[in-house]
Amino acid sequence: MTTVRVAEGSITQYEADAVVVNLFEGVTSPGGGTGAVDQALDGAISALIADKEISGRQGEAVTIHTFGKLPAKRVVVVGLGKREKFDADAVRAVSGGVARRLRQMNVKRAATIAHGAGIGGLDAGDSAQAMAEGTLLGLYEFKRYRSRSNGSDGDDGKSLDEMVIVERDASRVQALATGAAKGALLAECAIIARDLVNEPANVVNPARMAEVATEVANDAGLPITVLGREDMIERGMGAMLAVTQGSANEPRLIIMEYTGDPENPENNVAIVGKGITFDSGGISIKPAASMWEMKGDMSGGASVIGAMKGIAALKPKINVFGVVPAVENMPSGTAQRPGDIIRAMNGKTIEVDNTDAEGRLILADAICYIKEVRKARRVVDIATLTGAVVVALGHVASGVMGTSQELVDSVLTASKSTGEKMWQLPLFEEYKRQNRSDYADVKNTGGRPAGSITAALFIGEFTEDVEWAHLDIAGTFMSERASGHVVKGATGVPTRTLVRLVEDLAEV
Repeated sequence: MTTVRVAEGSITQYEADAVVVNLFEGVTSPGGGTGAVDQALDGAISALIADKEISGRQGEAVTIHTFGKLPAKRVVVVGLGKREKFDADAVRAVSGGVARRLRQMNVKRAATIAHGAGIGGLDAGDSAQAMAEGTLLGLYEFKRYRSRSNGSDGDDGKSLDEMVIVERDASRVQALATGAAKGALLAECAIIARDLVNEPANVVNPARMAEVATEVANDAGLPITVLGREDMIERGMGAMLAVTQGSANEPRLIIMEYTGDPENPENNVAIVGKGITFDSGGISIKPAASMWEMKGDMSGGASVIGAMKGIAALKPKINVFGVVPAVENMPSGTAQRPGDIIRAMNGKTIEVDNTDAEGRLILADAICYIKEVRKARRVVDIATLTGAVVVALGHVASGVMGTSQELVDSVLTASKSTGEKMWQLPLFEEYKRQNRSDYADVKNTGGRPAGSITAALFIGEFTEDVEWAHLDIAGTFMSERASGHVVKGATGVPTRTLVRLVEDLAEV
């Protein structure tokens, strides 16, 4: 994995394969570190600006050979975009894009000035954190099943081994170093989630998901409990058992626990992630096209496991339960059927209208368990729950809903900080009638209209007496292309937001 670190010194004197400087859009005379490099290159950057070969547009990158005028062989000038739109998320995107460019140039060791720290208005620590996150997430690859001889793009053995943030002002070095370390940690947490989602379902089944969670918990010094089928039978968790009954893979309910405020056990929050390790749709089977993506139907659970690593390392003063109901939804002679009536842990009966609406069933039992047995006071669930949220929000933003506006606002605030875009949808009472059943207490689908909202309202039936927020990440858990710090495949959304949310709740 690439190392991101901070060093005191001048970018013009730093020995590296390449150095990176930056430019805001519209700037005609570069200053700061970029100006120093421009001067050392006898005005080469200014000349390119004058000739309109460099504009500073966000994501733009131009390479200049130094011909011995600097210790570094090459300078890459990256555009930061318009100053008035500049923020930490722009830093992440720029850092991810330029890191991939450097790797493609076969740069092993690069140095860079801090993007936006000072002249760009960003705090030095925030800038370095975003640079570390962007660099490491932008360089992420999942190639463990590919041989270098297969001719695929990217199988060239190139790697960027080190990125050094060089700072001339000694008073800012410590803040930059602290920020870079936190950014590296959060990137590692998101990469845990990305790896889990990118793995095929024949590798990551419920048992393997529990093993990974156990490895993360043990490394972080966290207690972990893993419940199996017999435990679920004993506790009457009929919703989870119904979803898993068509699969040969045994279910698991994973509970990771961080105790940051032991003297106040009620100061707690549960983050509950859907862990369907493969979703065929069951008897209500999905179309074959793109069904392979359903190996990622455990993205919510993967984000919880990754987030718990970061929470344990950052040590916020709050108690956190990381909960993952992990099952596989398969069609077979023993699978649940449309029309079946099942009973959840809290005693509510559910008419199964569609076996492909299974994520909300396992979340129902997981939420019942964590609030009734572990006394969770606040619950945030995360799920690749509905195709309807993709219709509503596309692949740009995750949907957020909940019964506690305060908790929903906290989620939205955290997401703005991390750049993992989210948007609130309403839970008006009128939508509830779509989930009414003629035969049971509630039905597991409310039909096509407002599908994301009615799915959330179904989960809400099991959240009595707790503050609750729900994240539907069906549109954001995968990306079809690389852009900035987001790469093709699993995104790791919303791992970093969950960590920030817990940090923020600890400060309330």
